[in-house]
Amino acid sequence: MRSYLIEELTEDDMQSIKARLSEKGFKGSLDDIYFIPFPMEMLNDEQTEHIAECGPYVLVLETGQDSIKMELLVRGKGRLRCSCISYCTPEQRNQMIDFLDNFIRELDIPV
Repeated sequence: MRSYLIEELTEDDMQSIKARLSEKGFKGSLDDIYFIPFPMEMLNDEQTEHIAECGPYVLVLETGQDSIKMELLVRGKGRLRCSCISYCTPEQRNQMIDFLDNFIRELDIPV
């Protein structure tokens, strides 16, 4: 699995991250799992065609004891298996990594 990992976060940092993720409505049904909405304008052609059946599209973010890991697989919440589920393109990957970096920065967490 391709992913973006940020490690060595403090307990206070982790509490702040989890609280903000929950406030934004990103909390998943499993503990420590969050769904980061994938921007509509970044979807590829097939994902755009499949939005009604497979969407909305998300990236999964998992929180650990002192880390966060964002999978770089664009998943549809409507279907688990489909040809539209794919790894981020380089452009998508860069935008989503920037999103997570900015999210952390807004919480005044040094990384």
